[in-house]
Amino acid sequence: MSAAAEAFWPAVPFGPAVLRVAVDGNGLAALDKPEGVLSHPNSSRDEPRSLVMARYDENEECYEWQGAGGEPRRLWLINRLDSATSGLILAASDGALALEVRSQFRRRKIRKVYQALVFGKPRQPSEAWRDFLEVRKQGGRIRTAPGAGTIPAECRMKLLRSSPDTPRKSLIQLEPSTGRSHQLRVQCAKRGLPIVGDRTYGNFAENRTFVKGGGAKRMFLHCLELEFEYEFRGKKTAFSAKAPLPAEFGQVDF
Repeated sequence: MSAAAEAFWPAVPFGPAVLRVAVDGNGLAALDKPEGVLSHPNSSRDEPRSLVMARYDENEECYEWQGAGGEPRRLWLINRLDSATSGLILAASDGALALEVRSQFRRRKIRKVYQALVFGKPRQPSEAWRDFLEVRKQGGRIRTAPGAGTIPAECRMKLLRSSPDTPRKSLIQLEPSTGRSHQLRVQCAKRGLPIVGDRTYGNFAENRTFVKGGGAKRMFLHCLELEFEYEFRGKKTAFSAKAPLPAEFGQVDF
């Protein structure tokens, strides 16, 4: 890593408990975003609980702040996670690099691995999920519905383990090949496998029982791994990152 890069990253005003888990020589970084932290602020009031505690330019899709000497600094956001979802999110210190990596998402060239704790148990240990979704805005919020739209959503599900208690809970791995708003949350709920702690598409009664029984009050969806190749300035680069499951996952008995 260059001296400029070594100076840039420690000076980024990252949000609460945001961790930098991987950085390459081009300026691409994988960050581990905690549950409850916003990918970007929707207004200045949101800045203290965002990935970076700074102004966000929606047109440029980047954070902006001033360095220690008053010089302008920028960090480009590449992808997004729901505030309730934890795990890996990508950012770049170079705008052209951000455009290239975003194009990898659009072309479905990025391997994404999530894990989720759900109520219930899948019918099969491994399944390919294919749905058509409708994504709409309601009162300024995104809402996604299965079966009524034209937007394809694809994901591979694998059962990792399941509990025998009631209500039964399962830990599953999800590898989406598409990246739709709320896709995994809706695809799980459609199959009778609502994600534990999901306040929009989940089972509200079972969520309350889970918390009363000592479970953490959060949505149990985590982006665990990202892996892909990209080309920048005439050179191909392989990039991968992992963000371990949060401690709350390990507190669930199986």
